[in-house]
Amino acid sequence: MPEGPSVRKFQLLTSRFVGQVVAKVGGSSKKINVNDLNALRLQDSQVHGKNLFLAFVAASSPLGPNVEETVLQEEAATGASSLVQGKQEQVCAPLTPPQEEELQDLQNSRPGAPSAPTEGPGSWLRFHFGLFGSIRANEFSRASRANKRGDWKDPAPRLVLYFESGGFLVFYNCRMHWCSSLVADPTSDILSAEFHRGQALDALRTSRPICYTLLDQRYFSGLGNIIKNEVLYLVKIHPLTQGSLLAQSDLEHLLDCAIQFTSNWLQSKLQGKGLHLQIYQKEQCPLGHVVMKGALGPPGGWKRLTWWCPQCQPAVLSGDGGPTLGIE
Repeated sequence: MPEGPSVRKFQLLTSRFVGQVVAKVGGSSKKINVNDLNALRLQDSQVHGKNLFLAFVAASSPLGPNVEETVLQEEAATGASSLVQGKQEQVCAPLTPPQEEELQDLQNSRPGAPSAPTEGPGSWLRFHFGLFGSIRANEFSRASRANKRGDWKDPAPRLVLYFESGGFLVFYNCRMHWCSSLVADPTSDILSAEFHRGQALDALRTSRPICYTLLDQRYFSGLGNIIKNEVLYLVKIHPLTQGSLLAQSDLEHLLDCAIQFTSNWLQSKLQGKGLHLQIYQKEQCPLGHVVMKGALGPPGGWKRLTWWCPQCQPAVLSGDGGPTLGIE
């Protein structure tokens, strides 16, 4: 599933079409009636964590503010942060989460955020991307390999928006539903200039395993499995360490690294560069130690594949002298 930096890049693609009127629609979506978008004007484009929101109004409605300029300013401010010395480089690797992660992220969105479809079209269309979900501007995705049947079949878009200007947007592997209003909390979005550090630190210092908290979209919207694995290795914390056992300075360092890593990944994407992965989907860590892999998650919740180095990220002992982990 695309993480925060990828969805920010999707938002920039869509923002180029703000102010334009939809001339024709296509796509295979059964969640919405795509024909409802005909003759509407794309009024605004916003992003929150792993979710993209597009506002549509009647073509006769007045134009809104220049959204692209606003987003670029926010990203410039985010990219200017230097909370961790040195920059990490990373190659964008394919994600391997269960498909049900889409539902988990929707359920973990902040109270008050739009989480259920309305009866009929609203003003905002919400996009939540699944495995290999993407957006393309003025081009379609082409098959890079044959499928299991041996056919070279191009991916089927969920939605295609053709604009009067002649350009078009193509949306792949995403859930869509209408919202009557945009209610998103930027204080939980790790790429937002309004991200609330104190709120995030409070969540981290609980007795929950740290890897569970980092994926909680109520406090770290946009932070996904790649970021979780890489950041925990960089700060040398075992994924199942209870946050309450870590010193305040360690929690601060972890949060700084998460913010900086996510920002670096976004900037690399916007510049067309890659970043080098340290631990995610690796068999050895950079120091040559054998990496362990396990599906970790809260009881009754979804388990996510996690990679860690037992030597670089040793288990932290709890107050009774026992380790804080128990691999399921």
